[in-house]
Amino acid sequence: MSAPVKVHVYDLSKGLAGQLSLHLTGKQIDGVWHTSVVAFGKEIFYGPGICETEPGQSHHGSPLRIIDMGETSIDEQTFVEYLSQIKEHYTADKYHLLDFNCNSFTNDCLGFLTGGSLPSYIKDLPSDFLSTPFGAALRPTIDAMFRGRASTGVLTPPPPSDIPMTIDSPNPALASSVLQAVAAGATSNSSGAPSSSRNYLPTPAPTSPPTPIQSSSLTTPVHIATNPSSFHNVLHTHRAVVAFFTSATCGPCRMIEPVFEDLARSKSQANDVAFVKIDLSVGMSNAVGGEYGVRVTPTFILFLDGNKTHEMKGVNAPELRTQVDLLLYQAFPPHPHIALSLPAIEAIPLNAILSSQVPNLDIVLTKVTEFIDAAPSWSGSTTKEATKQILAKNIIPYLKARGSSLPSTISFEPWKDATTSLATNLSAGELFPVADMWRVALLEPAVCGWSATKIGPESPIFVLLSKAEGAPRNYTLTLLKMISNAFANKVIARELLISSRSSITALIVAALLHDDATVRLAAASLAFNMAAHLQRLRVEKVRGNVEGDDVGENEDWDVEMTSALLEVIEREKANEEIVHRLTASLALLIRLSPSIEQLTSLLEVLQAQKILKSKLEKGGCGETGVVKKEARKLIEEVAKKLCP
Repeated sequence: MSAPVKVHVYDLSKGLAGQLSLHLTGKQIDGVWHTSVVAFGKEIFYGPGICETEPGQSHHGSPLRIIDMGETSIDEQTFVEYLSQIKEHYTADKYHLLDFNCNSFTNDCLGFLTGGSLPSYIKDLPSDFLSTPFGAALRPTIDAMFRGRASTGVLTPPPPSDIPMTIDSPNPALASSVLQAVAAGATSNSSGAPSSSRNYLPTPAPTSPPTPIQSSSLTTPVHIATNPSSFHNVLHTHRAVVAFFTSATCGPCRMIEPVFEDLARSKSQANDVAFVKIDLSVGMSNAVGGEYGVRVTPTFILFLDGNKTHEMKGVNAPELRTQVDLLLYQAFPPHPHIALSLPAIEAIPLNAILSSQVPNLDIVLTKVTEFIDAAPSWSGSTTKEATKQILAKNIIPYLKARGSSLPSTISFEPWKDATTSLATNLSAGELFPVADMWRVALLEPAVCGWSATKIGPESPIFVLLSKAEGAPRNYTLTLLKMISNAFANKVIARELLISSRSSITALIVAALLHDDATVRLAAASLAFNMAAHLQRLRVEKVRGNVEGDDVGENEDWDVEMTSALLEVIEREKANEEIVHRLTASLALLIRLSPSIEQLTSLLEVLQAQKILKSKLEKGGCGETGVVKKEARKLIEEVAKKLCP
């Protein structure tokens, strides 16, 4: 007789993730999901061991949502036996917030009961968090918390002073409070002892520390599979899989396990590869082994696109490392540019080109005030007088104090409100002093940190960018410089590429065709900053770092920008510095691009090599061609090695 199976979903952050994640990480994370499986009239979850309660009666409260997972044909006694078999894996000391948690347990149970798995928005939450710069920075702190718990039995969240503070997330106290709330909810045993007398696996009292574990396997990204369904789910969701078949009584397995864990830690972060441990003595793992003919341990089987590619038995660490590298090479072949010697391109500094000159701020204020007073009508969230007060009493004093005694805490919200009102009531030609204020302000880390939390219409950068079309020279020039400064911040740069890529591209392309060389140079600087941001992320991805996962690639944009840059390089006959910056932008855009096949064909059709080489000849740029030695080397290298 079949029985229904459901999943209860809770938010361990109690709503804090949805409210604060964008500010802390630069990415919207709606919840820190905790799940439990509900079957046979019981709710079973993993935290302080495997626990059972009456449905909806755990210390997590009422579920935020309930997911219907269908029905199981397995009887209750068989499920009880299965839980007893996997209890040695799901102990309190092995819990890890990111790598081995309640969702790992729920997914395992679902595979056993129904052959299904959790939705991707729950399973992928750790990788979503770690893909942010702040998440990657916080990873060692979280690992230390749970390694400490394994040896002492006590989970100690770090104080704010131990939380990494970066320009991308400037509030360690806030991060610490969220982390403490999540960790406490995940592992708390207060009122979470099973409320039913029918308890599968009694939870140890919190005063009884668990036996220290000898392996750090649960602070590495190792999947645990205890039945065919959970293993097949891993195969279906990862291009490359390394399966480690082991058993509790296998001495050689314990010898090779640290090597397997090290490979999982170093290889899985930036690749779609999973490292799976299958203990043949646990649950239905022997069925997994039987499916692939595993008769001895340790056995390693490697899979590519779900198909077995290699099998090795015994303890041979060098061979295991070699086979894993070969699998990853087949699954994720290196970019063809990796093998090229590109000294001139590699020497390009990837720091953003900044516009740091500070104007006479009193004159700027006077100009804006005159424009405000001359406006025939006024609407918006701030009145004329309030807008002038914000400028005179808040923004200008702050900018004047740059580099000296900036206030430790200041609200930038009035700046946003004033900017929105100014953009609503003034023309683009009258807004250039406002854009100039923001250009200077974005040189300050505190302003960047605040700006990184504002997206769409909430962002002053977006508001000012929306006035770009058809704007006069002074506003276009100032806007280009302002956005160039914004690209010095990784989180703002990422958000601009997500939300405003097409608008910024249109601004750049139009400005590169401007009659004024100063405007063209500013546009070339912004194009370089965009390309340099992408290049940094691509390099990190090649190196296997988590940050590189968040590249934000767009093949159509690569093609559009490559075409535009080549057209403008060909047209530019007078200014050598513009040609230099545009060539650097082109090089960074092409190098390591995942769209290299399409770009190579495009470069050939557009005769990119001929265009670049012409800049070195008489009349190509100035009377004698490009003169600057550094620029000539770069142009020659891009033409010869990146263009067909």
